Amino acid sequence: MIHLHSWPAPNGHKVQILVEELGIPYTLVPIDITKGEQHTPAYRAINPNTRIPAIIDDEPLDGGEPLTIFESGAVMLYLAEKTRRFIPAEPRRRIEMLQWLFWQVGGLGPMMGQAQHFFRYAPSPVPYAIERYQKETRRLLTVLDQRLAGRDYLCDDYSITDMACFPWVRIHKYTGVALDDFANVQAWYGRIRSRPAVGRGLDLLRNRWVDVTTSDEAKRNLFKAGDGA
Repeated sequence: MIHLHSWPAPNGHKVQILVEELGIPYTLVPIDITKGEQHTPAYRAINPNTRIPAIIDDEPLDGGEPLTIFESGAVMLYLAEKTRRFIPAEPRRRIEMLQWLFWQVGGLGPMMGQAQHFFRYAPSPVPYAIERYQKETRRLLTVLDQRLAGRDYLCDDYSITDMACFPWVRIHKYTGVALDDFANVQAWYGRIRSRPAVGRGLDLLRNRWVDVTTSDEAKRNLFKAGDGA
């Protein structure tokens, strides 16, 4: 049994989609980052970085004690390797996939997250920051668009890289960057969104979603103590 600690935010959606695609048994443990639950001692013991998501695997492959894993990319890689699904076995294809997974974790997610923050959440406009992160978001979407030319998915077959990138592209409107100039990304997005498991993953905790722009409590718990998503 996998115990998934998550919240309806892009990094949480990545793993929520994966467990639905895998069809594995799991329990969902909401960590309300808008109320500061990510900073509690109980959750800090699971994830010392106080972010979502994280998992506890009651049945790790080595047969030992329950295994705790944090960081969304590490969680996705672990589950894909454990189940031998959505990750190539052939070494060259595997390293190709890993490059794009790390590209998302180190680039697309953080840059779009910053673009979203300064465009949507900052208490007062910071034009330099908005321009900087929107420009980098457009650059990364250009990289993604070029990669998808002639391909249905990032690494030809549908994989955890697609699941990792999708939730961040999904919030593009919150960054102030449209997808109008990225036809390949738009087509890819439609293919991913039409998958039933993706819809189920996005629906998890949907009724708990909070519009941070309307909640002083959420802003305080997210931004004064550090973003929990």
